[in-house]
Amino acid sequence: MADEARVPDDEPAPPPAVPAAGSLALRASDRERERAAELLRHAMGEGRLTVDELDERLTSAFGARTRVELERLLADVLVPADGPHPLDVAPSTRSPLPVRPGAQDEHIRIWAVMGGSDRSGRWRVPRRVSVVNVMGGSDLDLSEAELAGHVVEITVVSIMGGSNIRIPEGVNVEVSETSIMGGNDVHQAAAPASPEAPTVRLRLISIMSGNSVRRGRRKRRRRGREIERGDDERRLGS
Repeated sequence: MADEARVPDDEPAPPPAVPAAGSLALRASDRERERAAELLRHAMGEGRLTVDELDERLTSAFGARTRVELERLLADVLVPADGPHPLDVAPSTRSPLPVRPGAQDEHIRIWAVMGGSDRSGRWRVPRRVSVVNVMGGSDLDLSEAELAGHVVEITVVSIMGGSNIRIPEGVNVEVSETSIMGGNDVHQAAAPASPEAPTVRLRLISIMSGNSVRRGRRKRRRRGREIERGDDERRLGS
């Protein structure tokens, strides 16, 4: 009986097959994420999405890694039309923040005394906002906010505390600041916004403390949170 052919144990394994270029999922760009977010907000304005659905999809859009993920988020809210794909159209130059006029005397006060009181997500920014931090901090993220006027004023007074303020591109920002044994870290936009865009006037007062101002949307780190959650689950199961 003839011996069966055997493959030597030390024979190297064949190299892995390289997928065709067309089968690879194209990575999403920052411009495409911004464009997808703009389309989702427009869909909500048309009544195709609820506020909660918009929040969920915006979170997914800014955390998307591939263009396919963005297309799935838009699949059931876009009306088919001739021409380039909506993601290939540059984001609009209009303001990213909606302005819904309110009362002239609309005003809120935010206090943080040895603690914090943050504002983020979809929240209404009245014409005047006063923030007081005493050995505490209040972070204000205007990325998904709604403005009560074309011009809003935010005054932040920090005593041994501070605020981190984030304002998206496409909004005019005017800053005046006073520091006593402290300092403020202000990052302005790379290019000025349109004169027709809304304006946020910031008055920063720091006493033995500091406030920071950042432009652009905060980068979502969904993958990092998934990894951390997985580590927590493994620790609980051990």
